[in-house]
Amino acid sequence: MTSMSRARVARRIAAGAAYGGGGLGLVGAAAVGLLLAEVQMAKRHVGNGTDSHVPFADGLYGQVYDIPGEPPLRLVMLGDSTAAGQGVHRVGQTPSALLASGLAAVAERPVRLRNVAVPGAQSDDLDRQVALVLADPTQVPDICVIMVGANDVTHRMPPTRSVRYLSAAVRRLRTAGAEVVVGTCPDLGTIEPVQQPLRWLARRASRQLAAAQTIGVVEQGGRTVSLGDLLGPEFEANPRELFGPDNYHPSAEGYATAAMAVLPTVCAALGLWPAEEERPDASRREGFLPVARAAAEAAAEAGTEVTAAMPTGPRGPWVLLKRRRRRRVPEPQPVPSRLSGEPSCSES
Repeated sequence: MTSMSRARVARRIAAGAAYGGGGLGLVGAAAVGLLLAEVQMAKRHVGNGTDSHVPFADGLYGQVYDIPGEPPLRLVMLGDSTAAGQGVHRVGQTPSALLASGLAAVAERPVRLRNVAVPGAQSDDLDRQVALVLADPTQVPDICVIMVGANDVTHRMPPTRSVRYLSAAVRRLRTAGAEVVVGTCPDLGTIEPVQQPLRWLARRASRQLAAAQTIGVVEQGGRTVSLGDLLGPEFEANPRELFGPDNYHPSAEGYATAAMAVLPTVCAALGLWPAEEERPDASRREGFLPVARAAAEAAAEAGTEVTAAMPTGPRGPWVLLKRRRRRRVPEPQPVPSRLSGEPSCSES
């Protein structure tokens, strides 16, 4: 599918989400029977959801940067198993711990992390997760990172509903005063046991949803980062290194790759990224674009950020598309706090 075709589909899905449209399908009805047969075959080979245990990463990171009188930054993760860190066994391997550690290093300030993501969650669980995050109005996060969408595709949630739930979550968090960064739906077309034609259908559905998510999130004042590489070309080329033991969730190295893609945008949202990095670089095909076109381009290239720029233009709202350079995230080393009973982490 061309970029312009993806842009048209993304606009239709986002419009349906905004105005209460029905369930615009991601694949043709004629393919449903074959798709379901392939799904059942893949499920027999993929260990998805067989072990929902994830390391408990909540706690304080970057204590070496503690400044008396300055409170820690508050970072909250929401979403599904990729946000929770399913598939790894050490706290420091989870994406939330990696992001908290990296943010602390860039800000030179402690970061208090809370993770409310749930393995297996779909976008309709975001309402519950946001309610948990905003339950105490005195503890509104500085930044929220949401990773969601993969389960919406595999469970065939209508994309208009999916985007509607996500947009509502972003709107509530932004209204409360939190910055929001969304890692959009990863490319599901590279899960190793999945064969054609499901592989092609999954990739198409993933990219369509990712593009529509981008439109919905940006319209509510959030930023998006394409996570195509989470299960995308880099994972397809190195499945043994970047997939975990179940061949579905990322490995520790895979989560580090995702965290490196998201961290610059998290820092930029908080005004912590170098000013020269914020200027669009024409040599890297960065610049201002209509939101639907930027969403389609971002869905096809992992690590691409989309953020609001101008409220209107010849073809609707315009956004800034950036292809940020990836930076290695310092790996946190958890240090249990025996006095308070609360996990406490610091960087190596």
